Amino acid sequence: MTATLIDGRVVAQSLRAELAARIATLSFRPGLAVVLVGDDPASAVYVRNKDRAAVSAGIAAQTIRLPAATSQAELLAVVARLNADAEVDGILVQLPLPAGLDQAAIIRAIDPAKDVDGLTPINAGLLAAGQPGLVACTPLGVMKLLAHAGTSLSGARAVVLGRSVLVGKPVAALLLAADATVTIAHSRTRNLQAECRRADVLVAAVGRAEMVRGDWIAEGCVLIDVGINRLADGRLVGDAAFAECAAVAGAITPVPGGVGPMTIACLLENTLTAALMRRTG
Repeated sequence: MTATLIDGRVVAQSLRAELAARIATLSFRPGLAVVLVGDDPASAVYVRNKDRAAVSAGIAAQTIRLPAATSQAELLAVVARLNADAEVDGILVQLPLPAGLDQAAIIRAIDPAKDVDGLTPINAGLLAAGQPGLVACTPLGVMKLLAHAGTSLSGARAVVLGRSVLVGKPVAALLLAADATVTIAHSRTRNLQAECRRADVLVAAVGRAEMVRGDWIAEGCVLIDVGINRLADGRLVGDAAFAECAAVAGAITPVPGGVGPMTIACLLENTLTAALMRRTG
């Protein structure tokens, strides 16, 4: 391996310690409410980790667990109650939702001032317009990892592999705001491999195990692997073939231990940001 390892656990631990110190100085405890619908095992693990991290940072965290049979109206009523609760600064509805629920409608129902996942149309629009708002946690974590690695983004050619509203589009907007020249590549992109090879910075966020191979990237490229894929043998791997890519890249994030820990740390940061905006102006 020749690439520098960008250790998300170390960066996240530092950010969480900083947030805990800031929260300890406040006259109130920021409140975070996570809504978990159904019994998806992966979602349950994520929510448990978020809850533990929030509590350790001094955030008043609550998890509202609802059965998979919860109706659209019932879930909307829960969101409305949390919107109206003055002690709740941040609301996160864990995705994906069970079949039959309108995910987009649920996200739209969240008060944008409490949208710590940064997914409401208001916050997505603010990001696209280059105005302050709550930014999606994973893209925010990607940017912090790039900063930690000392990556110069001004004028750099950045390729975002994936166009989801959760990662691809918001991270492209953040990279553009950092003065990178940004290309969003996806399943319909012609000569996809060649497009990726042009990147100084490649963000892989397609959800396909080890899709990006060593010959897809240019020597010295900074590769941020957002993917988390479980193989048949139980191993967790990213969207990039780690060993191959690490032999070529200048810097690379591992899976697990890269972007994942940053997502939770940035959720805590967004909760503090939302609390300060709501309570102190």
